Amino acid sequence: MLIETTFKPAWWLNNAHLQTLYPALMRKMPSQSRGIRRERLITPDNDFIDIDWCGSRNQALVILLHGLTGSSRSGYIKGLQIALSAEGFRSVALNFRGCSGEYNYSARCYHSGETEDIHFLYQTLRQREPDTPFAAAGFSLGGNVLLKWLGEQGNKLSLFAAIAVSVPLVLSACATKLDNGFSKIYRENLLLELKRHVLAKQRYLETLGKFQEAEKIKQLGDLSGIKSFWQYDDRVVAKLHGFKNVQDYYQRSSSRQFLKSIAIPTLLIQAIDDPFMTQEVLPGLDELSSSIHLEITQGGGHVGFIAGEIPLRPIYWLEQRIPEFLKQQLS
Repeated sequence: MLIETTFKPAWWLNNAHLQTLYPALMRKMPSQSRGIRRERLITPDNDFIDIDWCGSRNQALVILLHGLTGSSRSGYIKGLQIALSAEGFRSVALNFRGCSGEYNYSARCYHSGETEDIHFLYQTLRQREPDTPFAAAGFSLGGNVLLKWLGEQGNKLSLFAAIAVSVPLVLSACATKLDNGFSKIYRENLLLELKRHVLAKQRYLETLGKFQEAEKIKQLGDLSGIKSFWQYDDRVVAKLHGFKNVQDYYQRSSSRQFLKSIAIPTLLIQAIDDPFMTQEVLPGLDELSSSIHLEITQGGGHVGFIAGEIPLRPIYWLEQRIPEFLKQQLS
């Protein structure tokens, strides 16, 4: 169902790029948030994921998923962990493989359709805490992973709610959008970071003596000439993760096709002016299951959604809206 939004963009951040860039460049977060506890889980394939806990035992638990090149240290994750804690929720932020500050042990990493690790985390926590109310929230790539996982699992999950924000629901359309206009700035920064990460990881795997894994990265060839996500996802993501090519990856991993199968009460927040996508990415109401609440805002940019009347006194609206939805569903 389509629901009316309460979000009003701050007048002093009155376009998509200001909304997107302000929190990334200007937000000051505590360097080490008090009460954050890290745990390492060994995955079934003998790799690892690091998770960051916040909050007290016996509270409802929210699993958080970050976006591309993000981590549990990203401002929107740390800010939400603080906000959730103030509202009586515990949270655990998953660092996708290689995103916790330490490279993972295999050539494979994470991508928009990789749902094995979120499912492993969910099963591990559910086993420990069979009676705790669980929810999940994902941003951008993490939102795509979350929606795909919810659709794949249907009614097999015990979650009371889910929230997905600024989701690249159709990966091919989003990759093309990032090839145009000012959006190329985001693309260049993201690709630069990704290419550096891949090369540094190859060297790291060699120092660990994992030459077979390092060779998989070496076989990708010289990545310096890659200029678009179409090229990067074809050369790197598809090859490392068993897709035939970039089209196969985008087709199988885009989450919009999974929306009809979602059985968990899910809030999907998308901004019309998101510079990472176009309006054609937004689903029609006939594509939604009856469990999905679609909230479309006119402004907000990409994982921005900053309100507030006083310049340089931002209100991070998502940190009000997400706990509000969780409390509604929990009650």
